[in-house]
Amino acid sequence: MKKIFAAIARWITGMSKVWRREFSLVFKDPGVLLFFFGLPVLYPIVYTLIYNPEVVKEMAVVAVDKSATSESRAFLRKLDSTESIHIIGHAADLAEARRAMNEHECFGIIEVPADFSRRLGRSEQAVATFYSDMSLLLRYRQFSVALTDVQLATGAEIAQQSIDNAGLPGQMVGSLASPIKTDSVFIGDPTQGFASFIMPGLLVLIIQQSMVLGVTMLAGGHQERRRRNHGFDPLWVDASPSAIALGKTLCYMVIYLPILIYTLHIVPWMFKLPHVGSMWQAMLFMVPMLLASSMFAQMVSVFVTEREASMLVVVFTSIVFLFLSGLTWPRYAMNPLWTAVGDLVPATWGVEGFVHINSDNATLAEEARPYHALWILAGAYFIFACFIQGWRNRSHRLAAAKASE
Repeated sequence: MKKIFAAIARWITGMSKVWRREFSLVFKDPGVLLFFFGLPVLYPIVYTLIYNPEVVKEMAVVAVDKSATSESRAFLRKLDSTESIHIIGHAADLAEARRAMNEHECFGIIEVPADFSRRLGRSEQAVATFYSDMSLLLRYRQFSVALTDVQLATGAEIAQQSIDNAGLPGQMVGSLASPIKTDSVFIGDPTQGFASFIMPGLLVLIIQQSMVLGVTMLAGGHQERRRRNHGFDPLWVDASPSAIALGKTLCYMVIYLPILIYTLHIVPWMFKLPHVGSMWQAMLFMVPMLLASSMFAQMVSVFVTEREASMLVVVFTSIVFLFLSGLTWPRYAMNPLWTAVGDLVPATWGVEGFVHINSDNATLAEEARPYHALWILAGAYFIFACFIQGWRNRSHRLAAAKASE
């Protein structure tokens, strides 16, 4: 029993030494401080400011009204009254309007044909053509929504007028003009804003990537110290692999918990992003996310041999992780291979669970799938981290033995 207690005491002592050493390395390294504190503090503010205002409004459009009738002018006035479209002028023909678009004076062209009013008078379908600048899909989306709303409203007015002309009873007008009443409720993003859509998930990705940057930079510094000292790091702590992995993780957890509250709670509050879920539920969900990210970073750090190489690792992985997270393309529409690769990234599950808890008021029990997946990843990457630390321990002992000869 004494040997068991002595082994446990050595393990705890080793983990404590690693924890203290890691704290010292973090706060003495300006680069790591920038990644651990500057990046998660400043990036959310910069990104959110860039995406504000959340929706594109009053986009310039040139009208080509070949009909020149009261009906076509009324149709154009309705388009101009929407919050997305602002008709800045009229062109004599489509060629003139295209020149305005080529010179970036407008982002869309609405062409009303000469037979617009005549077709309406004959109760035929009238067609107005819209040309959109596709350089930004967000503009195209807003154009589509505005055009659809005006189309439906105009169709309802025409139907109302036809019913009145037919002399039908007043109580039948509403049901015939609009037989099905529809209403849109946007869950999790009531303003349909771009920042409200992407920022909650992007915050989680920033947390993971800032930790990976800092941890890999620390690993690069470790490798540089070894090269300067013939394979031996003078700051190395002789402890078991599990004690080293957990000691480092404990250091990163203590550092990131207050950052987590700032990033995932204060930033959405500052910018009035969707934030209806329980903060405590979100924090509990993010605990395995931090653990998995720490172990993942320690595993990735084996590929870093210089401090500067950490930048290459994160630059290479950031865009890949962004796409795999499902923020830009739904995961259910991905190839099964990429879905499986995304399942190995902690931020993928972190984004899914946090967005539902934060924006949809889901509970931790309702997000059991991503929550359990994060714990599984944390355990799997802990095993890999222990193997890596064990390999490093052996190389350190060999270097120390050669130095003592």
